[in-house]
Amino acid sequence: MILEMKVPSPGESITEVEIATWLVEEGDYVEKDQAIAEVDSDKATLELPAEASGTITFKAEEGDAVAVGAVVCLIDTSAAKPEGGATPDAPKSEAPKAEAPKVEAPKAETYATGTASPAAKKILAEKGIDAAAVKGTGKDGRVTKEDAVKAVPSMGTPTGGSRGESRSKLSMLRRKVAERLVEVKNTTAMLTTFNEANMTPIFELRKQYKEDFKAKHGVGLGFMSFFTLAVVRALKMYPAVNSMMDGKEMISFDFCDISIAVSGPKGLMVPVIRNAENLTFRGVESEVKRLALRARDGQITVDEMTGGTFTITNGGVFGSMLSTPIINPPQSGILGMHNIIERPIAVDGKVEIHPMMYLALSYDHRIIDGKESVGFLVAIKEALENPVELLMNNDIKKALEM
Repeated sequence: MILEMKVPSPGESITEVEIATWLVEEGDYVEKDQAIAEVDSDKATLELPAEASGTITFKAEEGDAVAVGAVVCLIDTSAAKPEGGATPDAPKSEAPKAEAPKVEAPKAETYATGTASPAAKKILAEKGIDAAAVKGTGKDGRVTKEDAVKAVPSMGTPTGGSRGESRSKLSMLRRKVAERLVEVKNTTAMLTTFNEANMTPIFELRKQYKEDFKAKHGVGLGFMSFFTLAVVRALKMYPAVNSMMDGKEMISFDFCDISIAVSGPKGLMVPVIRNAENLTFRGVESEVKRLALRARDGQITVDEMTGGTFTITNGGVFGSMLSTPIINPPQSGILGMHNIIERPIAVDGKVEIHPMMYLALSYDHRIIDGKESVGFLVAIKEALENPVELLMNNDIKKALEM
């Protein structure tokens, strides 16, 4: 029996995918539920599992765009499994490659048929150039001063270095990200406001409680829970930031679905923490860990990246000191975290060294005014610098569920 495998729908509004990589070879015997291909949509990269066991015949090649519901391969379910249980997952031995013939480098060509003038000799000696390698234009092949000057290579002229280039097709996901980024710049009135936060209070809390927190809950007490809960608090104070444009209307939300930008094997992904306003420190850390692992392993689904009312991105993990993050459409705001550096600041009239982080809020000025954007970022700064009172209600152990 020949089974036609069709492209399943990765999610709502997705009409086609691209065959990124076939994970098996044409004619291989595949097992049911074995991953046979990776397919790119404009939102995620997903694995395509075999619907039955048998030998496989491709109906699309790598790089092909295939409509959802189209036949992508055939599986002959009547084919017998190879003896010994060999599957395409087993390593294949490669035939030894023939050794490339050695080619001797060409010897330097000797040009000079005459002698070099004294001036030419001096110039060539200073530059370490053999007069015999310079073609003379003077009488009887004599190397003139002009010949010597022209023989000296310009510092801007490549002399034997590699100048190769390569060309590769962007994945559908990367192309869609590029389109969306350009669209944001062209269709929103995006501005960015900046501030900084003294991270000392959070450092002290983590130093005191992180070991016990991890021992009890199985996850670390990181920075993301503090930032996520600070964002939730600020969104409640400034609901316009938790809104988005829809034509001539503004949609506001009474929930906080926080998108977290993470780096996956196929590029940037933005999974969503649903109803973050209902989560504790433990809840946020657990969800961040779960989503990050799924993104890293390529298991994240389109549904897990759909929606979101506000985004947090952490360029600090890559060493970024300051940036202007681009809004994740159709959202109206994105918070950029950056690296933490000890810097001298004034505290009560004295200079002290503290771990400081620059914060950046990019926002759509069409629906968020400057007063709201600045107030929102100040609210985040206040929560980070006074987390015990503003994020923990003055009860640290209860907030951390210790």
